[in-house]
Amino acid sequence: MQTMTRESSWRIYTLLLGISALLVLSFYSLDLQLHRLFSERSWTLMSRFFGELLSPNLDSSFLQKVLVASLETIAMSALGTLIAAILGIFFALSASQTHSADPARLRTLTRLLLNALRSIPELVWAALILISVGLGPFAGTLALALHTSGVLGRLFAESIENAPPHCADSLRSNGLSELNIFLYATLPTVLPQLISYTLYRWENNIRAAAVLGVVGGGGLGQMLSFHMGLFQMQETSTLLLSMIILVMLVDGLSYWIRKALAQ
Repeated sequence: MQTMTRESSWRIYTLLLGISALLVLSFYSLDLQLHRLFSERSWTLMSRFFGELLSPNLDSSFLQKVLVASLETIAMSALGTLIAAILGIFFALSASQTHSADPARLRTLTRLLLNALRSIPELVWAALILISVGLGPFAGTLALALHTSGVLGRLFAESIENAPPHCADSLRSNGLSELNIFLYATLPTVLPQLISYTLYRWENNIRAAAVLGVVGGGGLGQMLSFHMGLFQMQETSTLLLSMIILVMLVDGLSYWIRKALAQ
């Protein structure tokens, strides 16, 4: 027992030493110039920048444009997440093994597809889709849907595989089809978890929709990219505040829905 304890301690020390060496090498390879960050000129520029950000543009005509872009961003994220949830549950059925006797012939192939979908960032998906559909929210919506379907498909598959098997085994022993078993036993068990995952991804997609504006994906992100490119900090400040408010509203709504489902 004492020998095993010493071996475990040496393994922990070796692991910590390796992590420390990697951290040191990371700082060395990144060439971090901290003296420039904390220089007087840097602080002067940052102070001027934040000072301009603290005076948002509250002109009624500009706020109207921001409102339209906010609604567009919500629509993009909501529709993209909805499409992803539908695709995710479809992929999850073939990517999961529901019981020990299940052959799950498409499991490996489907999981490879899900890995590919979520490995490609939304920004890259949007750039690829823009070639065929052009600028605008449609490209952003499809980009969110493709990436998120890979994420939700994997999460849904794990939830289905980890669902308690008792009810499903009982129905299976009575000769019900796998579809009926899923609808009447597995789905009711995992549905709250699936909804929670979907709502969480919706929150993430609100923020991701803003990033898609860099490539012309529509919504607040496209306006943010435009005004930041022109160094119009007052307009940028208004857009950032709108994004913060939008994320807070979606976060509060998803929390309320999850709490209602838990009761």
